[in-house]
Amino acid sequence: MKQLTRGLIALAIGAVIWLIPVPEGLQAEAWHLFAIFVATIAGFILQPLPIGSIAFISITFTALTGVLKAADVLSGFSATNMWLIVSAFLFSKGFIKTGLGRRISYMLIARLGDRTLKLGYILALSELIISPATPSNTARGGGIIFPIARSLSSAFQSEPGPTANRMGAFLMQIGYQGNVITSAMFMTAMSGNPVIVLLAAKALNIDISWGLWAAAAIVPGLLSLLVIPYYLYKCYPPEITHTPTAKSLALTELEVMGSMSFGEKVVAGVFTGALLLWGTSQYTSLDATVVAMMAVSAMLMTRVLEWKDVLEEKGAWDTFIWMGSLVGLANFLSKLGFIPWLAKVVSANMAGISWIPALLLIIAIYVYTHYGFASMVAHIVAMYSAFITVATALGAPPYLAALSLAFMSSLCGSLTHYAAGPAPIYFGAGYIDQKTWWQQGFAISVINLVIWVGIGSFWWKLLGLW
Repeated sequence: MKQLTRGLIALAIGAVIWLIPVPEGLQAEAWHLFAIFVATIAGFILQPLPIGSIAFISITFTALTGVLKAADVLSGFSATNMWLIVSAFLFSKGFIKTGLGRRISYMLIARLGDRTLKLGYILALSELIISPATPSNTARGGGIIFPIARSLSSAFQSEPGPTANRMGAFLMQIGYQGNVITSAMFMTAMSGNPVIVLLAAKALNIDISWGLWAAAAIVPGLLSLLVIPYYLYKCYPPEITHTPTAKSLALTELEVMGSMSFGEKVVAGVFTGALLLWGTSQYTSLDATVVAMMAVSAMLMTRVLEWKDVLEEKGAWDTFIWMGSLVGLANFLSKLGFIPWLAKVVSANMAGISWIPALLLIIAIYVYTHYGFASMVAHIVAMYSAFITVATALGAPPYLAALSLAFMSSLCGSLTHYAAGPAPIYFGAGYIDQKTWWQQGFAISVINLVIWVGIGSFWWKLLGLW
């Protein structure tokens, strides 16, 4: 489909909604903002232009037509969580620039990597260690973990094609699925997570701290990281099960890297300090954004990061532009009454259903509608606020609804080869065909639902979330 056609389709969708008579109980501004919002999301999915361009055009049109005032439409850029995202992107640049992320992975392989299953767990463990400081799951997966998985595969003569199943297919899938799981485990592990916190605060008037998110996710997250590699090992087994030379390969890489540099030591110390401050915010009262900014400031003062690194971090500023635009639009969908109106309409049609089966149905719908999205954040902005509002209107406890759907916002990335930023990288390596990827992805989505919603709900009960 040509870019012009895609753009016209997105515009047509918005125009049709705009021209439909305003439903009873809504202001015209709320309905027109909804039309702009839907057209923006359609643009994100069809991508006639880069999503930053689409978001910028969208907020310009919103202000030009008077649907919102300029100050209102730009209000999303002043949200503290937007600066948490920027700071965390810069934090992750320190991991990549200094090579600390690669060193951690190779150190684990050198100690434990004598079996293929262990290698899979090491990739997942590396993801777990690095993820709290890398909100770009694409940078984490594509820039740190994927090159290691790819080099290990080649070292054992496993290449795309006839030898893919020797080891490469197994490592690629674990690398990606581990990325999906760790993205759900920490507020700072995926760029959409701080947006979720902001949307939950606006829609339900609740505060999800970094520590609360991590505490709620840690038990089901660790279970998923234990179960998924073993499931893949048993159901899609690699032909090579023993890898005695992997340790020597890792030792060779570590030898090439040399001793820890000053920059690596700084990043390791700053990372440890940030984790401690994020995890103890209830005692220190330090905002998560302030902690992330402190971490970046420390790296700037020690020259681990240069100011040119800040200016050249395109991912941070690109995300800031399009996410700030969407947050501004989403905030006013709620303020103008559209989200409460939608929740009222949907809940009226689900009258008589208790909140537990209703929440389970909402979670399932939320997860599997991701087949239609090529971006986790687009999915979040399009559906998260409405779904948590409907769930709570039907009686679901606010924190339970907000966090369960927050975790699913990342876990739904297991489904397809275009579901999240790292997916095309791992799929594009050529080790796994599309049919197998989708089969594995669906099975893993079911396993994650059982673990996170089935077992996780008991953990959340102990935490007092419901």
